[in-house]
Amino acid sequence: MGTASDSTELRHQAIVTALTSELERQAGSGASRIDVHALAKAVESALDPAPPADEGRRPSELNATNDD
Repeated sequence: MGTASDSTELRHQAIVTALTSELERQAGSGASRIDVHALAKAVESALDPAPPADEGRRPSELNATNDD
């Protein structure tokens, strides 16, 4: 079982990865200034990612008209 320290390290690594990726994207696009709003959005996405778009239906969502 993971410890709080493991959880903190995973969170830290997710933030580092998000910041690194966003800064590389901005540098690659030739940005002359850092877009801190884009950095914040990248961190938010890393810490609370959106669910997959094509997840499908859960059993509780199925009925006779949509179970195919």
